[in-house]
Parts: sequence; structure tokens; C-alpha cells
Amino acid sequence: MYRVYQIERNASASLYLLNLSPERKVKCYNEYFVNRYMFHTKKYGYGRKTYNGGVCVKGSTCSEFEIDYYGKLEEVIELQFHSDHNKVFLFKCYWYNTTNK
Repeated sequence: MYRVYQIERNASASLYLLNLSPERKVKCYNEYFVNRYMFHTKKYGYGRKTYNGGVCVKGSTCSEFEIDYYGKLEEVIELQFHSDHNKVFLFKCYWYNTTNK
């Protein structure tokens, strides 16, 4: 089951702008700093002594088993939604198969 929300006229400007499609241009980065961590793409970190390009997403399924997802960062993509303050960053990753199948 899901819910449908309609943005009303009194919604915040940020929420309204996210409702619109992103601008047609994107920015791509080799590195990204978030929550006191610096992430590097696999290509950028190749050959360096240290680099942080590993990604772990804690996941759960509808069953009794919880599955964590592990990958390597390939690209950081920035989408902008009609304002300098409304940005969304996407991590494009190569994901590993961690199941025994």
C-alpha cells in the first residue's frame, strides 16, 4: 500500500522546487565530502596509497533475513532543482553480489 501526497500552496519553497524536475545540466565529481568522510571514485583513487571509495548500505528485506549491500563508488552526480540550495547528490556504484546463490 502506498500514499499519494499533493503539495499545497503553503508548502515550503524547497519542497515545491524538489517537486519540479531537475535542471537539464548535472555536475560530476571524483570526490565528495559528507559527514566528515571523503569519498573518492574508483578511477580517482586508483594507484593512490589510500582512498575511501567503499560504500555499504544497510538493508532489510520483507523476510527474516537482513542483507547489507557493498560496492565501490564509480561517480558522484549532482542534480540541482532550480535553486542553489536544492541539490541532490547521487552515488553511482558498482555493487557486489553478497548472496551465496
